Amino acid sequence: MNILNKYSFVAYIPNRPEALNLAAGIITELDGNINRIHYDRQIDSQTAFFEVTCTEDAYIRIKEKLSKIGFLRNSLKSLPFLKFSVNLLNRSGALLEFLNIVSDAGAYIGSIDFDDTGSFPETVYVSMNLEEEHRAEELLNALKNHYKIEIIDYDTTGTKLDKTIFYVRFAQQLRRYLQNADDTALMDFLKDINHTVQELTRLGENPDEIFENYILCGEFLNKTTGDGFYADVQEIRIIDNLTLFCFQMPGGGSIFIFDAPDEIVMIDTGYGIYAEDAKKMFAYYGLDVEKKLKSVIITHGDADHCGAGGAYNVAAYMHPATLEIIKCGNRAWGSKSEKSILEKVYTTMIALFSHWNPSSEENIRLFPESSAERVKGFPVLAKIPIGGLSFDVLLSLGGHQFGQLLIFCREKGLIFTADSLMNFSSFTDERKRYNSIADFLVTSVNVDSSLAREERKGILEIVKDYEEESGEKCLICGGHGAVSVINSEGKLESFIEPEHYVHSLN
Repeated sequence: MNILNKYSFVAYIPNRPEALNLAAGIITELDGNINRIHYDRQIDSQTAFFEVTCTEDAYIRIKEKLSKIGFLRNSLKSLPFLKFSVNLLNRSGALLEFLNIVSDAGAYIGSIDFDDTGSFPETVYVSMNLEEEHRAEELLNALKNHYKIEIIDYDTTGTKLDKTIFYVRFAQQLRRYLQNADDTALMDFLKDINHTVQELTRLGENPDEIFENYILCGEFLNKTTGDGFYADVQEIRIIDNLTLFCFQMPGGGSIFIFDAPDEIVMIDTGYGIYAEDAKKMFAYYGLDVEKKLKSVIITHGDADHCGAGGAYNVAAYMHPATLEIIKCGNRAWGSKSEKSILEKVYTTMIALFSHWNPSSEENIRLFPESSAERVKGFPVLAKIPIGGLSFDVLLSLGGHQFGQLLIFCREKGLIFTADSLMNFSSFTDERKRYNSIADFLVTSVNVDSSLAREERKGILEIVKDYEEESGEKCLICGGHGAVSVINSEGKLESFIEPEHYVHSLN
């Protein structure tokens, strides 16, 4: 039985008019149906992205035929960069002879500068990239046999790739931020990114800005680890023998730690890339996480909230939907945005850049899917003890993400609101810029904006009821930003000013 599946590949498009037609003709000839094509000469004149529906056998034959004529890209490796000047004889056809030698060497000319009425009428200035490093020597030897040549620059590291080969340059940048990514994984990632470029361009965004945001994300996460790691820390005494710490990480969700004499309970884990830095920070604040950590509660499946779970060999409690999101790698799973390519690719990107390491499946413990008991419309999934206090685990409406949890302590007025309610005014400018990347790449961090508005309304009603009944302020522990209270003007303000922790100074 011939089963149809969707496949994707990257094609090399030579600089000639019929090239794109030839690639599409091969796919059609071998019974492939083209579902997606993206080719933009303004981005990269030699690279096209295809998705096709066909049988596995047809896909293999399509790739073989494209490869045979040199149209299949299996990798985007760095190309040696060469810049030189060459003296040509002042006669008809001299430039064409030179270009033929260059072409035979498999070189991509990025720039050429020749003017026989200029200051140097017999000199051609050329910069180029070569497909294979050894061809550079062959080209230079061939040119030296015919011309007087002067090498201006020669680089094999890929740091001076010519701008005419955009995706090769972009792949070189991505490699800096990916752990042990082989060519296959990198090509798959590039195909995904290209799909988002196609989608966001249709929505009016600039392709250059889209590519730049991917690089900015990887760059930020890497520069804020090790000596570049920092956090803003609030330490709040809740009752005798129970202290709450809020660690605002450089670029992502906050980590909350309850410290009691006989146990530590963590709410959310931050990104995987910050795990070792976070452990050193915990030790600085006297938190014996290695010995006292009893459990982790994961509010939802975004990488900045669950991505370091695997660094802690303890029970990790979460909603069943969060486990499904972890398994399938799509933050919009279970929502009306589930089929959005932007959501899927963003999840892939942030997992790769942030060193995604969620809790091992044997450590995962699942709360019930729902419950008849409600608090302001939120199902009460469980009641859990932490440091002598009781906390209700509530299921959100699925506005930010399906399966997101809210955690409420009615006794002392503490509510952990995950990404449904946060004090944005407490964000530093750097955190604001970093968080804007997600907003840009998925258009909204909420998978259902109308439900997200309902969630915020329900949370504020819980806070209002507590404060009217108790006469005390309710501490709002947002998924990002400072632990806050609602002031007399109805706005969130930090409960206490955070202390700034800088890893390199401690």
